[in-house]
Amino acid sequence: QVQLTESGGGLVQPGGSLRLSCAAPGLTLDDYAIGWFRQAPGKEREAVSCISNTDGSTYYADSVKGRFTISRDTAKNTLYLQMNSLKPEDTAVYYCAAGFDRDGHCSYYLQKFGAWGQGTQVTVSS
Repeated sequence: QVQLTESGGGLVQPGGSLRLSCAAPGLTLDDYAIGWFRQAPGKEREAVSCISNTDGSTYYADSVKGRFTISRDTAKNTLYLQMNSLKPEDTAVYYCAAGFDRDGHCSYYLQKFGAWGQGTQVTVSS
């Protein structure tokens, strides 16, 4: 059973940075599609960034390109999301997800079939 635990959320001012972590003990990250999603109040959950298990490609939502960076440390079984130049519209609960995708479409397959962590709150406000 996949267990994912997010951490690193908090309150930050606009323009600030945070790094989220997702611990996945016992999971060989290279074998899985893995990524980050978020859900703001009153909105649907959306894909932020993910790494495909089929071709190793990386997906970023247009709204975070150039500001967020996804990475993984396979030795520590941990996924990261470095978030820079944060904006109030980045405020949401951020979730880590793991699973399998096809043809590099990690955002679609993780959304539909992924295993999820409990989430961590990110609030961007002055």
